Amino acid sequence: MTSADPPGAVGRAGPAGLRPRLPSPVQEVVDERFERHGVRLLLKRDDLIHPDLIGNKWRKLAPNLAAAAGRTVVTFGGAYSNHLRATAAAGRLLGLRTVGVVRGQELADRPLNPSLARCAADGMRLHFVDRAAYRRKAEPDTLNAVLRAVGAEDALVVPEGGSNAAAVRGCAVLGEELAGRADVAAVACGTGGTLAGLAAGLGPGVRALGVPVLRGGFLGGEVRALQTAAFGGPRGDWSLDERFHFGGYARTTPALDAFAQDFEQRHGLPVERLYVAKLLHGLTVLAAERAFPRGSTVAAVITGRPFP
Repeated sequence: MTSADPPGAVGRAGPAGLRPRLPSPVQEVVDERFERHGVRLLLKRDDLIHPDLIGNKWRKLAPNLAAAAGRTVVTFGGAYSNHLRATAAAGRLLGLRTVGVVRGQELADRPLNPSLARCAADGMRLHFVDRAAYRRKAEPDTLNAVLRAVGAEDALVVPEGGSNAAAVRGCAVLGEELAGRADVAAVACGTGGTLAGLAAGLGPGVRALGVPVLRGGFLGGEVRALQTAAFGGPRGDWSLDERFHFGGYARTTPALDAFAQDFEQRHGLPVERLYVAKLLHGLTVLAAERAFPRGSTVAAVITGRPFP
């Protein structure tokens, strides 16, 4: 915001005024687990875009925040949602009122975990709903009831994970930044928006690979629906490998933690556990399975970093 902006208004420069580091840097790492199979590994360091709006959170939120035009932003997430944290930080930085609708009415009577406490410290109003209502959040009656409850009937509503048509178009720029740099561009997937945009922006001859961090096998349909909403139909060459969720969202195992610690020691890169570690582990397994032809270049999109 500038000194002339009224409270609650987005500064004239909008999200671009936050000075993101774009395009994000590409870093080559030499890792014997890839090198022995003739595969070159690049890291697309989207975690360095902005200190508070990290990686795909910037790419998905920026077009939505620009569309908010000073209105309240209402969005959704679980108790440990990185999307909620990023939206709250954006609200603080841009002077926007934000509301986070949190899955789990029971959480309202408990002390806030560090993630939700950070949201509250950044000025986000937290509104807890029971899990049955949360599942119906996209239904007009349920959504309208939530908006009335938080006093934001005219709000800009951003879906869980930030994935909508505007976000997908924002993520297409990620693909454009990697076009011609790799044979495969891989990303961890929660709601599918980043993969949908990445695949669209890569152009011919480059394959996008999604590594879902949730169980369920539903993500393919979500990606297709998001591409249709954003572009009117399918775009790009993409696929999913659903083997590397380690039990589901927000779940890890000692083996995954050991892998992440080893990667950190090898390459000096802090590895976020819920998304990035699963992606990098999956790529290591795929390299061992010779899923990438010798001579291939694989780019792993680093979408986040560990939160304190």
